[in-house]
Amino acid sequence: MTIITLTFDNGPEPEVTPQVLATLQRHDVRATFFVVGEKLRERQDLARRAHAEGHWIGNHTFSHRVPLGLSAAPGDAAAEIARTETLIGDLAHPRRFFRPFGGGGVIDQRLLNGEALKYLQDNAYTCVLWNVIVHDWSQPDGWPERALALCFVRAHALLVLHDLPTGAMRDLDRFIAAAKDRGAAFAQDFPTDCVPIERGKLTGSIAPYVSGMVASSP
Repeated sequence: MTIITLTFDNGPEPEVTPQVLATLQRHDVRATFFVVGEKLRERQDLARRAHAEGHWIGNHTFSHRVPLGLSAAPGDAAAEIARTETLIGDLAHPRRFFRPFGGGGVIDQRLLNGEALKYLQDNAYTCVLWNVIVHDWSQPDGWPERALALCFVRAHALLVLHDLPTGAMRDLDRFIAAAKDRGAAFAQDFPTDCVPIERGKLTGSIAPYVSGMVASSP
């Protein structure tokens, strides 16, 4: 049986996030929303609603402009994480979820730099990556079919979607219904191979995700 975990990046968006929350509630599915700090400043109500409805709130940097692995100015990477975490406040999960900006969904050494890694470790964050990306933000049409094909070749798929005003999330209901019809179960927690840092502790080699590193071990 395939397990699917839903995550939503780059919100909250007043035109989209409420629609996503209503769809998830209708299907009794819990997800994680990785929020951008600049948006959260003015949209705390949406994050509070998501939290109240059983969804987890995670940190997706403050500005979402440059992958942290490409950030060279001292202090910038730590500030991108810390400023958003301050805004998340009491909505934070005890595991303190953080998802780095991948620059188009790519998983490589652009995700983090040494400063970001140290900050995540020192402050007991859990770093959450992904294993299914469907480019719903740039190709909003047809993403459910792409997602179904990619999810059902995995035992546990961690799907990244975006609660952005592209029109893509109008098809969220159709995707969840189709996945359930094919026998998928939806779970909120993440596959272990998508969590390279758990509460500040490395769970495996971090080198593939940090700029300038050639080797690492727990």
